Amino acid sequence: MNQMTQPDSPILANLSDQCRAALAWADIALAAQRQKLAAQIVVAGRIDKHALDTHQHDAHSLAWLATYVETLHQAHAWAVGLAEAGRFGPLEQLILQIGFGEYLAQIRGGIPMAQGEFARFELGAPNEAAQALIQNGNTAAARARLLELVIGAEGASTYGATGLDDEIEMIRDQFRRFADEQVRPFAHGWHLNDTLIPLALIADMGALGVFGLTVPEEFGGAGLGKTAMCVVSEELSRGYIGVGSLGTRAEIASELILGSGTDAQKAEFLPRIASGELLPTAVFTEPNTGSDLGALRCRAVPEGDVYKVTGNKTWITHAARADLMTMLVRTDPDTDDHSELSMLLAPKPRGTAESDFPAEGMSGGEIPVIGYRGMKEYELGFDGFEVPAENLLGGVAGQGFRQLMRTFESARIQTAARAIGVAQNALDLGLGYAQSRQQFGVPLANFQRISGKLAMMVVEIMLTRQLTYHAARIKDEAARCDLEAGMAKLLGARVAWAAADNALQIHGGNGFAAEYEISRVLCDARILNIFEGAAEIQAQVIARRLVETTL
Repeated sequence: MNQMTQPDSPILANLSDQCRAALAWADIALAAQRQKLAAQIVVAGRIDKHALDTHQHDAHSLAWLATYVETLHQAHAWAVGLAEAGRFGPLEQLILQIGFGEYLAQIRGGIPMAQGEFARFELGAPNEAAQALIQNGNTAAARARLLELVIGAEGASTYGATGLDDEIEMIRDQFRRFADEQVRPFAHGWHLNDTLIPLALIADMGALGVFGLTVPEEFGGAGLGKTAMCVVSEELSRGYIGVGSLGTRAEIASELILGSGTDAQKAEFLPRIASGELLPTAVFTEPNTGSDLGALRCRAVPEGDVYKVTGNKTWITHAARADLMTMLVRTDPDTDDHSELSMLLAPKPRGTAESDFPAEGMSGGEIPVIGYRGMKEYELGFDGFEVPAENLLGGVAGQGFRQLMRTFESARIQTAARAIGVAQNALDLGLGYAQSRQQFGVPLANFQRISGKLAMMVVEIMLTRQLTYHAARIKDEAARCDLEAGMAKLLGARVAWAAADNALQIHGGNGFAAEYEISRVLCDARILNIFEGAAEIQAQVIARRLVETTL
């Protein structure tokens, strides 16, 4: 790889080779920890649930270790690709150097899983390359130089080349301009006033193709891949997470119908979702069930040519505005597990000024929230609510859980992309404030701990991007990517929260004032570690998959 040419550069010599050699140590460490957990939780050739619960901290620690190692692999692959294209410049080199130095140091000393929770391992001594990166990779000089380069490139759509092709970057530029002009100037007002995102803006998004990005052209969509979806989600969420999340419901509904719907259901719903005519919402969660979908009790009873739905749902996003509910229900009330769950495509009238839920057999109430506003959250009640029997997804009952599981990969990839956008927004705000605000006669950005915070935001955002794009590429190849998607979501949520928290700290007391945008971004960032699989559930799923591959 080309090395930095600046005489004052803190870059390590032979960076690519050192990173490759350091990865060999990380891979050995991961393999050893995987085997160690397998010995703890595998009984008679199968993962024992009780044993997994008993060793939950070890299992989740393994998930974080694997996430770090995969992130470093993708960062190295990104750097190699840029070098081959002649685009591996000083900024990108510093991102790689600092990222490897910090993440290897955490692997050796402790990976933060959450506040007060660390993944720690008994590992062999780092090899020479890993030790050099740990000692010399993430230095104060390297962070300071990186921030100088970032400030010099202020206004760039990303800090560092992403490695994506020109067509995808043109899509990024289009949606960044849209967000800068039509979202960012108004987002804080929507948040402070707790108002819904204007329908006119949603119509503009539909015209731009946001809701049909990955829908095949034969059904009126753009037929693009998941990588394009990531970039669009990033840029819209950079403007406001509520706007970035509008496409999530369309993505989930489209995935369900494309993967499991009948030909008639595809023809009926996909073109209307892709155009923005139909706004979907996901109606899965119930009170007191959380992530335990097998405990769902909302039931649907067939009567003639309809299903009559009775029960309660909660945390339903954009429910009043939605025209179509993808509804997970129990079609056999005598079951109490994942079997006999079914998915209904349930049309409903859009809410009006007089009533949020004017449908017969349906009622609802808003759940006030501290962030992630603009679409609003609702509790819903159903009492004989009618859904046409022909709208049973796929036409076969009892397939709902399997149908839903197929959508989780895309949903988690998109959530990781939303997290990147939120983190980038936090970086934008923190960097702008640090340059404009002076203390003791100098800009805040001149102070070492402030510049260090900003530099690490740049690094971690790029690392998360590469992990997320990796998962998206696998999905585009129609290969299984639940592991990679889960890792991207797990890391992305933490990175977004760290960026928002550090950017607020840079603002000092002003960051705690509601009038400053960073206060909103902090509230918005917090949800990312909860929805689409809470961090603890996500880590559990990753750990199970890692051990299953050893059996």
